[in-house]
Amino acid sequence: MKKAIIAMSGGVDSSVAAYFMKQKGFECIGVTMKLYDNEDIGISREKTCCSLDDIEDARAVAHKLGMPYYVFNFKDEFEQKVIDKFIRTYEQGGTPNPCIDCNRYLKFEKLMHRMKELKYDYVVTGHYADIELVNGRYLLKKGADESKDQSYVLYSLTQEQLAHTMFPLGKCSKAEIREIAEREGFINAKKRDSQDICFVPDGDYAKFIEQYSGKSYPKGSFVDKDGNILGEHGGIIKYTIGQRKGLGIAVGHPIYVCAKNIEENTVVLGSENDLLCEKLEATDFNWMIEPPDAPVKCKAKTRYNMREVPCTATRDGDKVFVTFDNPVRAVTSGQAVVLYDGDYVLGGGTIL
Repeated sequence: MKKAIIAMSGGVDSSVAAYFMKQKGFECIGVTMKLYDNEDIGISREKTCCSLDDIEDARAVAHKLGMPYYVFNFKDEFEQKVIDKFIRTYEQGGTPNPCIDCNRYLKFEKLMHRMKELKYDYVVTGHYADIELVNGRYLLKKGADESKDQSYVLYSLTQEQLAHTMFPLGKCSKAEIREIAEREGFINAKKRDSQDICFVPDGDYAKFIEQYSGKSYPKGSFVDKDGNILGEHGGIIKYTIGQRKGLGIAVGHPIYVCAKNIEENTVVLGSENDLLCEKLEATDFNWMIEPPDAPVKCKAKTRYNMREVPCTATRDGDKVFVTFDNPVRAVTSGQAVVLYDGDYVLGGGTIL
């Protein structure tokens, strides 16, 4: 009998993923990764994806399905690989995506290592994505529910990881998952989806960074693209490319954050046209397909919530250069660019 570790967040998606695996006859255990203590991130008992409430919800579903359930303490790894990188990227002028790093270093590295130690066969999650074996190579595919597709945050999966990963929800819609959870009487059937960044539940990234790091970030100047001073900013980590709200600057027309200069501690403001980008460079690139020797016509996403846009990708060693058919708005250092051919992920990397 095949054996699977179910990564259970306490939410409805991973709960139904566990149900599907039990229905398929797998021997399963439920596991929640404890990534931090709420006190560590400056909250008490807020609803986050790793709170005590979520652990109890996951435990209740595992019990209902007749599965053993465990909590694995991965706090040290989460701090080093996700939170510290999150802070460092903001300090260097980028905008990080910690959900990608959590998947990469925790779910599909640390948890998969634990899976092998326990002599299990698969790690199973509630992601809306799919995996297909094509001509001896594992390919990552979009989830059938386009509004929930999570392939963008999974681009870093290696062939070895894909071979030992299952996404049972790949061909399902969110509505179908809710219906199954209600039918089976799961305690979390109507539970709202967890927030994107679990350790910043109020969305105030700058406040979190200051409290967690104990640092303060000095004020500096807002400048235009010619270097003229427009006003004072409240600390460079508080701004991201494309931001319009909260600037406190009135110039008679819409104005946006277009760039950040860490050395000079300035934030460059400009028009919407100044946000348009014709090409980008990405590093730490992971190809799902055999790495191409020639330029590839495909589509790209530079943010999680956007439609793919036509482009040409050219590989140069471990870097990839992407040229868009039409300029793209607010391409941001630290975010991911993910390439697609139809429903299939070609690969992805970090935007420089």
